[in-house]
Amino acid sequence: MKKLITPIAITAADSNSRTITGRIVTFEETGTASIGKVQFAKGSIEAVPVLLNLEHDRTRRIGKTLSIEANEQGIDATFKIANTTAGTDALVEASEGLRDGFSVEVYFDEYETLKDGTVRIIKGEMTGVALTSEPAIRSARVEQVAATEGDPEVSDSTVEPEVTPTTEGDEVDNTVTNAETVETVEAAQSITANAKPAVGGWTTKPRLEFTAAKYLENTIRASLGEESARQYVAAADDTTDNAGLVPTRQLTEVINGLANTTRSAIDAISRGALPDAGMSFEIPKITTMPTVAETAEAGSPSETDQASSFLSVTVKKYAGQQKFSVELLDRTSPLFFNELLSNMAAAYAKATDLAVYTALAAGASADATTLTTYPTASELLGFVSRGAASVYSNTQGFAKNILANTSQWANLMTLNESGRPIYMASQPSNAGGVVRPDSIRGNVAGLDLFVTANVPTDNNTDKDDSILIINPSAYTWYESPTYRLRADVIASGEISVSVYGYGAIATKIGAGAFGINKT
Repeated sequence: MKKLITPIAITAADSNSRTITGRIVTFEETGTASIGKVQFAKGSIEAVPVLLNLEHDRTRRIGKTLSIEANEQGIDATFKIANTTAGTDALVEASEGLRDGFSVEVYFDEYETLKDGTVRIIKGEMTGVALTSEPAIRSARVEQVAATEGDPEVSDSTVEPEVTPTTEGDEVDNTVTNAETVETVEAAQSITANAKPAVGGWTTKPRLEFTAAKYLENTIRASLGEESARQYVAAADDTTDNAGLVPTRQLTEVINGLANTTRSAIDAISRGALPDAGMSFEIPKITTMPTVAETAEAGSPSETDQASSFLSVTVKKYAGQQKFSVELLDRTSPLFFNELLSNMAAAYAKATDLAVYTALAAGASADATTLTTYPTASELLGFVSRGAASVYSNTQGFAKNILANTSQWANLMTLNESGRPIYMASQPSNAGGVVRPDSIRGNVAGLDLFVTANVPTDNNTDKDDSILIINPSAYTWYESPTYRLRADVIASGEISVSVYGYGAIATKIGAGAFGINKT
């Protein structure tokens, strides 16, 4: 869930009753925030009572909601201002246009980015409102400020709002829901009781002290909503004159070329649910079939007793763990923890996929014909035909899939028969196929192709396991859900995170796979 702090203008303040009234949210109107343009969809937040603080400082409460109401245009609210020095000062500042903006604080979990870059809030929760001096949406104005008798006289003027229109039908190019990263968005908005606010930055740069320390201080203050600090940062925009003051941003994008969650070996066979208990289980398997034969008149029928046994399958645990300091979790970006869990899931996928490929290769029959390291089209078609016959003969089931490593995949993409590619032959058999080097799924000579980088070390002398022809029904991968376990080690101040799960590969018929035999 993200956090949005976006000042929107006051429309009225009543000094006679120590109240300030204004529109705290204007729907469908675009304002400028630190992340760019922001817009609230109609009905995106509810009108709920909240406290009023000064410039988003929750330790400086100056009032609370007296009334709040939503309408078609936005949300209007009246705040009762506390009879304190800070409250009185706030009434005076609002009436004189010195601090006359409302800034809503919203946590939101649904938003969309319009084509022009505007972040449009779809669903959020308002958690507070601040009285601020920096506006972004100009349609909300102070109308009335009133203090109790004896307080300074204040103006009661009304300024016609200047509306920033939005365009209906803006194209949406990216929608995000249920975001987990907490982000503060501070929008600068201006409202004035006596005159329209100035728009834009300074026309000339003032004389300021440009040092690294001052730049850092003002960057922090600007992120908290101080306009003077924002103006300072804007003034330090010349990278030549202010060398060393231009920050280096770190993106939330993470580059990872070491892992993914693809499990092609598992996808190439059948799947099953792991039993809920035990570290092994048994599957009944027919070992002797009853017979039927031609029988003479009055002759005795063929009689062979059916026999069966149990195939025992061992359950394995696949687990990974990482320890890190509590400081790393508490004081760094949430991106670290999310990326850690993502990478541990990728490592789990690799380990389980490798286990299945190893079992397939171990039980595969070897081709009696020796082929070159990377078969030609005719050699590959011969291998497929022999493999299909072997699998059908031994399992009474058809070979449907072909599993290859990345080197054989590269070779497959070059093969053609009489000018027609045999890889990804998505067209009819008499037309040219379609070669797709961006896909690890395809079709080769009528078999569904699966490509994996999770290949076991070759321990065979008669086959290299780089290509396997498979009857998927001859093998089944049984798997439990994947679990996460977190443990805090108090003594050392460390956190241990584990990702683990249970799986079992059942080789139901060993000859259900056929391996290439190459030189």
